[in-house]
Amino acid sequence: MKNISDGMQEHHKGCDEQFAIAEDAAGRGDWAACEAAFSRFREALERHFDTEENVLFPAFEQRSGMFGGPTQVMRMEHTQIRSMIAQMEAAVKARDADAFCGAADTQLVLMQQHNMKEENILYPMCDQTLGTDAALLEEIERSLGAAA
Repeated sequence: MKNISDGMQEHHKGCDEQFAIAEDAAGRGDWAACEAAFSRFREALERHFDTEENVLFPAFEQRSGMFGGPTQVMRMEHTQIRSMIAQMEAAVKARDADAFCGAADTQLVLMQQHNMKEENILYPMCDQTLGTDAALLEEIERSLGAAA
């Protein structure tokens, strides 16, 4: 990982790919494929959030002194996204394509808005504040890689 922005954005793309596969499979009524892709999506997304909440955000807050700023907003959005994940998971279990796709539409908007804030604001701030910390970059990469 050369910097925080590149590594975290690449992980966003991987999560997005699994999300799209799950949504497509639900629309086709292929619940086995949907369940598998959704499980990969959920696990990768949770690993991503865990990496941010337990590694990246604390390091940024400690180094920058910004404890109530953008990282707090991202944590609140993680809670919203997790709530939608629970709704989507219930729809998968019920094999309810309408409920799944409705929740997925909301989830997509939440994730797009969230990712834009991270990719355009927070990650560049992290790069500027933490970018030369090789040990931190390795820890982030290791944490994200655990989902692969």
